[in-house]
Amino acid sequence: MDLVPDPASEAKPRPNWRIHWRSLLLAFGLSFGVAGLGGALTDLSDWYYQLKQPAWKPPDPAFGAIWTVIFSLSAVSGWIGWHRLPTPGLRRWALMLWGVNGLLNVLWSWLYFTLRRPDWAMLEVPLLLLSICALIAVHRQSSPWSAALLVPYLVWVSIATCLNWSTIVLNGPFA
Repeated sequence: MDLVPDPASEAKPRPNWRIHWRSLLLAFGLSFGVAGLGGALTDLSDWYYQLKQPAWKPPDPAFGAIWTVIFSLSAVSGWIGWHRLPTPGLRRWALMLWGVNGLLNVLWSWLYFTLRRPDWAMLEVPLLLLSICALIAVHRQSSPWSAALLVPYLVWVSIATCLNWSTIVLNGPFA
């Protein structure tokens, strides 16, 4: 698959929310469905509160706000990208990447919180980061805005990766 922008795709009109509002609602529904699954697997039990955390860790309520913004931006990015990608093949590819990304996002929560294995979650992080980079690359072909909306997701997962690593260093080994 060629990831070089096609000049012809730049002429494609922007999606009009007045016409495509159903697909925008679907994008938000799917995005927050993934968020809901991840949230359901996030058990802030005594185990979590007993973990030693680095001093720079954001307060727990900030995580919900940050993820809400990220999932909202991701929904809009996916919606713009869907309507701007020039071929059905690229749209299928992007949809598959979104699915993999959602699965990896939920998998991280399951490994970290449900299984209580931050070390295993850390092993999954490179795949999650790669899936975000792949989404940015695919969406960049047709809409720089769609790609740019995913940058906060990449930045936050990078910060969360440092937090995950710090948790391992401060609390490991895990069994």
